[in-house]
Amino acid sequence: MPNTKFYLYSRPPTMSEKLTELARKIDFGVNDGDPGEEEEEKKEEEEEKPLFEQPHWPFEDIRDKIRNAHTEMSVLHDVLALVKEKRYMCLDPVHTEQPDSKQYIQFLALKKSLSSAGNILLSGAERLRSSHLVPTSSPGGVGAQRPGQPTEDFHTELLRLRENWRLKKVGNTIIGDLSYRSAGSHFKHSGIFEVSKSEEEKPGPSNSIMPGGVSPMINRSIPPQSSLKVTVPAELEGSAYIFVCIKKDEEDICSAQLSSNDFTTADPRWQLKLEKAQNVLFCKELFSQLAREAVKLTPAIPHLVVGNQITATIFPGIHLLIGLCHSDNKGTLTVDPNRLQNARTQTNSTGPCGSGSGSSSGVNVAPGKYTHENDLEHSLHQLLHRVYHHTFQHPLPHPVYAQMGLSKRRRIAGPEGLDRNQLLQTVKEPTLLEQIICQVQHNFLRLRTMYVIDQLAMELKDPLIVSHWNAFNSPTQSCVKITIVTQGYDSVVRTKLVIHIYERTLKCICRDGKVMTMSFEPQELRNLILCQISQHNMAAVQCLAKYTGWTVLSSEQNIGIGALEPLGNASTVMLASPMGNKIIGVRSVPHPGVTVYVASAPRNDFYPSSVVSEQKWENLAGEWREVRLERMEGRNFLSKIELLMAVLTA
Repeated sequence: MPNTKFYLYSRPPTMSEKLTELARKIDFGVNDGDPGEEEEEKKEEEEEKPLFEQPHWPFEDIRDKIRNAHTEMSVLHDVLALVKEKRYMCLDPVHTEQPDSKQYIQFLALKKSLSSAGNILLSGAERLRSSHLVPTSSPGGVGAQRPGQPTEDFHTELLRLRENWRLKKVGNTIIGDLSYRSAGSHFKHSGIFEVSKSEEEKPGPSNSIMPGGVSPMINRSIPPQSSLKVTVPAELEGSAYIFVCIKKDEEDICSAQLSSNDFTTADPRWQLKLEKAQNVLFCKELFSQLAREAVKLTPAIPHLVVGNQITATIFPGIHLLIGLCHSDNKGTLTVDPNRLQNARTQTNSTGPCGSGSGSSSGVNVAPGKYTHENDLEHSLHQLLHRVYHHTFQHPLPHPVYAQMGLSKRRRIAGPEGLDRNQLLQTVKEPTLLEQIICQVQHNFLRLRTMYVIDQLAMELKDPLIVSHWNAFNSPTQSCVKITIVTQGYDSVVRTKLVIHIYERTLKCICRDGKVMTMSFEPQELRNLILCQISQHNMAAVQCLAKYTGWTVLSSEQNIGIGALEPLGNASTVMLASPMGNKIIGVRSVPHPGVTVYVASAPRNDFYPSSVVSEQKWENLAGEWREVRLERMEGRNFLSKIELLMAVLTA
């Protein structure tokens, strides 16, 4: 083969190939001898060794290296000669004989694999088909299968149950936990429920299924049955809530309800049952905590805890009633909210809110005669959420090696140099019942303030009273802005005041910047608004006089003469016409109202005497005559004053 070059490459053997080659040299057919025989062979070899060995030549290693180098040079010389002289040698691989493959056996193995894969697909399709067939029952007890509604498997529903509830297996029983122990609860009730597989109804002999797979007597309104059966304790069945009511003697003011949720989830059935049971446990635990705190607190008027009701006095004559209302599935009420009005005078074996026999059947649980207060209910729910959130959500330590749960006030106690009393104040926290009482006091005071303002706005048509309530309020503080304005003269003058409502006090900020603090008595607020109305009338008359050209002779907010007024002090304003011949006197008091007097000059009854001889003194105003404002035309006080000014000026 001329002009053809072949290059021979030989890669070194890998570790696996070398291991295979060494393993081939081992003769596994030779039986291993006994240990005694091996020792005898070693002894024989030692005996066969010559007693004297030839001495080792010192240049033997050098000779071996020179020999190896000569061998490599010879090989290199042969390769160069082969390349230079174009003489090649062809190497043919040695082919080993392959064993005869049995095609029939391979075909059988492939057929078996395909059949097993087909069986897996068929079983999966059968399960999918059965999942779309749900057993239903008619009123006559007929069972059938209806396509279109999937039936829930026991393990599938158990997996869904584990998503929201804590479960564990004890022996052959699956139990769950409804309690709030993970949130720091120490309530005595365990809150354990049991999960089991529901018994499936077997179809009877009267079942008749149409060719399409649908029974002709199917009640389509009946939902599919669940494969889970949840059993809760008997004391946690039914529904419950905490009923909060504010009463004044025998008058009901407002009420609110407290519960853990609204039970909006109705599917599956066990979810609704567990939510109701947990709500009953929540209400019982909450009422138990409030009852313990009511017994421990020592207010001026002690709290009363009787049965399932707590009575607290928030204001003189105003009481707060907190009751636990629980009804089972049979309609039996443990506490009837419609009997709360007689709770302070009636006590029986079932509690102050129940009937004498301990149950009342067929009574609606929701209170119907009480005014439901959504703001109070919302603030109380926020309070409960905040309390339970602080129970298991602690602030991070600063620095990181500090103690867990320290508040910011306690962390800065050292740098700020707080004393013992201040440190005790940082540790003290109001109890849950105290916070509820504070919110109820504020809510009642807010309702009372709103009632007083509305009543004055209805009674007094002149001037108008407009109130604007702030929408961004806290549970214990509200704010209202009151604007006093005269209809048609709103651009002349406006009187504004802001009232801050706290738990037991009111703080009023007037137009002139004065700050007045009032108690919870409604008469104080009413008197304050009446005084502000009186000052508004005087300010409106003075502003109107400037627009009409009249002169303000004098203005006094608190005059010291005259009879003692039943409420506040009288204020006066003296106005003179542009010509100076007519004078109007306005006297305003908070309770009776406004009185207007008119005098004219020159006087008709002036006669000179030896004491007053000059004629100029006849220009003094004469006798004051009262103006009957109720008989004058005009829709309000300022319009009548304007009309009077116009007549006197003409």
